[in-house]
Amino acid sequence: MASPGTLPFRKALLGRLLPVRRPQDFPAPSLTVFVILQILDILTTLIGLRAGAHEASVFVGRLMNAGPIAGLLLSKILGVALVCTALKFRRPRVIIFLNYWFAAVVSWNLLLIVIIALR
Repeated sequence: MASPGTLPFRKALLGRLLPVRRPQDFPAPSLTVFVILQILDILTTLIGLRAGAHEASVFVGRLMNAGPIAGLLLSKILGVALVCTALKFRRPRVIIFLNYWFAAVVSWNLLLIVIIALR
């Protein structure tokens, strides 16, 4: 049988070996960052298209058959609907994931713009 002093020691050791993620450890979603990234995505996509790049997303590319601005705005409306749904169902991780995703998309767009400009 374990002595009374060993139980807290075991819990502390187990806590160090297997840290438990608590909900407060997860970053809070930022709607401001989401909006800024959407604006940057629209701007960098339009600049890239004007410079000669092509839309990589098949879905957005098909939406752009109605025109580049119309297609982009339709895709952004769908993104806002997704964020509203995530907020309604209390899924903040979806917003955080989208922020990381669009940060990568904007970075990719900027990289393509620089590569095209250097040619």
